[in-house]
Amino acid sequence: MAARVPARRFSPAVVRAAAATKYFGVRAGDDEHRFLGIWIVEVGGRLFARSWTLKPRGWRAVLRRDPRGAVQIGSRTIKIRARAVRGERLQDAITAAYFIKYNTPSSLHYCRGFARGRRRASTVEFVPAS
Repeated sequence: MAARVPARRFSPAVVRAAAATKYFGVRAGDDEHRFLGIWIVEVGGRLFARSWTLKPRGWRAVLRRDPRGAVQIGSRTIKIRARAVRGERLQDAITAAYFIKYNTPSSLHYCRGFARGRRRASTVEFVPAS
C-alpha cells in the first residue's frame, strides 16, 4: 500500500491574512466564474469552510465534482484544491473556530447552523493547488 502524501500547506503569511479577514471569495471549478462570498476559518495553520445553502450547483457541490478552484484573501487570488474533512475532533475544532471568529450576535445564528447536520458535513479544507 502506498504511503499517503501530506497535503501542501499555505504559507504562514496567507494563513495570518485569512485569520485576520472575515469574508472571502471562492470560485469553484477551473472556469472564470465570479467569486462568491464565504466564511473561512483557520485551525492549526489549515483553512476550512462550510457551505450554508448546500445547493446542487453551489460552490461546495462543484468542488465535490472538481476540487479545483480559487480563493480571494485580501487582494490575492490563490488557486486551491478542496478536500473533504473527516474526523470528529477536527470537525469540533472547526466549529469552535467559527464561534470564535464570527462572534457578533447576528453571526451566531449562522455559526449554530454550521455546527449541525449537513452543513457540518459539508466542511472542506482548502489546500494550495500544486
